[in-house]
Amino acid sequence: MSRPWYHPRMDRGAAKSDGERNAAASGSVGANDAAILEAFGREPAPLLPLLHAFHDRDGYLSEASIRVVADALRIPLADLYGTVTFYDHFARFPPGKSAPRVCNGPVCMLNGAPAILDAMRKDGATPMPCAGRCDDPCPVILGDDVVVGTSATTLENRPTSVPIPNPGGIEECLFHAIRDPQRKTLDGYLATGGMKSLERAAQLGADALLEAITDSKLAGRGGAGFPTGVKMRAVRDAACEVLRTTKYGAQKYVVCNADEGEPGCFKDRVLMDHDPFALIEGMAIAALATGATTGFVYLRYEYPQTLRVLEDAIAACAARGFLGSDVMGTGQTFHLHVRRGAGAYICGEETSLLNSLEGKHPFPRNKPPFPTTHGFDGMPTLVNNVETLCALPRIVVEGAAWYRGLGLGDHAGTKIISLSGDVAKPGNYEVPFGLPLKTLIEEWAGGVPNGRRVQAVTMAGLSGGFLAGDALDVTLDEASIRKHGSFLGAGGIMVFDDSRDMVEVARQAMDFFAHESCGKCFPCRIGTKRLTERLEGSAGPAVHEDFVTELRDISEVMMSTSACGLGVAAPLVVTSLLQHFPDAVAQHVTSTRSGDDV
Repeated sequence: MSRPWYHPRMDRGAAKSDGERNAAASGSVGANDAAILEAFGREPAPLLPLLHAFHDRDGYLSEASIRVVADALRIPLADLYGTVTFYDHFARFPPGKSAPRVCNGPVCMLNGAPAILDAMRKDGATPMPCAGRCDDPCPVILGDDVVVGTSATTLENRPTSVPIPNPGGIEECLFHAIRDPQRKTLDGYLATGGMKSLERAAQLGADALLEAITDSKLAGRGGAGFPTGVKMRAVRDAACEVLRTTKYGAQKYVVCNADEGEPGCFKDRVLMDHDPFALIEGMAIAALATGATTGFVYLRYEYPQTLRVLEDAIAACAARGFLGSDVMGTGQTFHLHVRRGAGAYICGEETSLLNSLEGKHPFPRNKPPFPTTHGFDGMPTLVNNVETLCALPRIVVEGAAWYRGLGLGDHAGTKIISLSGDVAKPGNYEVPFGLPLKTLIEEWAGGVPNGRRVQAVTMAGLSGGFLAGDALDVTLDEASIRKHGSFLGAGGIMVFDDSRDMVEVARQAMDFFAHESCGKCFPCRIGTKRLTERLEGSAGPAVHEDFVTELRDISEVMMSTSACGLGVAAPLVVTSLLQHFPDAVAQHVTSTRSGDDV
């Protein structure tokens, strides 16, 4: 039965049986509650660390544990319960954290994920949205480890791969030293030129540093493309003294958005896994430029190995004076913390991320005000993604003109593209802006295997919808791609050969958006569900023309009235499907709706 008010997140945390409900209510609270509260309760942004600590200890979050956290942080129990059950990976009942979670992202669904999930059902396995291993499917999270393989019998624990050795022979900004295995250690990072940029930034001073970053034309690489120097200067110029003083005092923040949840995107993972000190140096440079004294890396749950890498790297930098109360003798204080998310795609939106950090329900905020003046805890906050921050060290050392010159034609700089799907060499590629898409797929990545041809690609992970036919002649820059009604975004590109059912691919994509809609606004909450129903064949008119009109109407309403980028971008999957694959849509209507009343 159709439920207009229904949203998938409403089912999270609901007990499957009276027995499970009773087990959660009577869940024992260990004797070390006080130790957990002492260890994590006094840190900035304490809610997520506290919840993870109890979740790690017990394997799930019992009602008793939630009450302890609610009392300690003075959060209304109902509010905290709603927040906990919003996240995908906070288990409320046994077997909880020990149950396998199997990626059902678009690439994994084509490479064995359904069979793996079926084989592991006996162990309590459940599906999870794309886990960022599209270049090495299919990931399964087991506790705090990730195993990968294309069948349940071939799953193994293996490290994430480094970028393919510079197939285009270009000068790289981000990947120039990442393939050196010593780059993952602080001594190895220093030996390859690391921290020279931080020293140079301290010598330049904030004004000259901001000028260099602005002149480089570096823009946000997480999808929005806002000029980085302009955003930094806005934080620098924001006056803390005219804002309210919080429990942490009047200060500014740098937040790294490492919640890389867009299906088909896995570039930030490779940067953090194999070049973590570049991110730390980039954040320290951003702190010098903005006057920030505290930083957070908001890391997606699905990267447990990365969590360990970052925590070790931050500890090493603090011990050597690259972080702390006197960064490299500059007198600048900059303390850096990792905060692990718990599985919510919407937290990739910067204001949702900030609400999550603050311990609030992670709904997007209304803007203005913007985070540059009213960010974390109401203070001026710079929010940038991993790729953007990792680009800063080389820009500072090599200069703005050098970075601009890395692009082709009038385009400035480079972009990391996460390429996956039906392509011979999936992986991360650093490309100059303006590179033809076909050059990347056919020359750098070896083309489509098995004699097939490219039928379609997704852009911006899934958010940019499909490109096909003549639209595949685009170059990799926003201006070229937007002419075809799409956008580059975070740079995830999935390739689908001519054997794939594009209506089914679109259905999976829209089902993902319906699952991950935060539910705050009506157009997105209901629209994603209605589009999913029509793509799966369970609803919609039986006449093709009426079916198409209804899809366009729903999409238009979503794009015009949704509260954040999720609801605005999600319909591009449908509109691009209608544009490039009208015959497949007509066949879908005929095969699924022909017996319905009009």
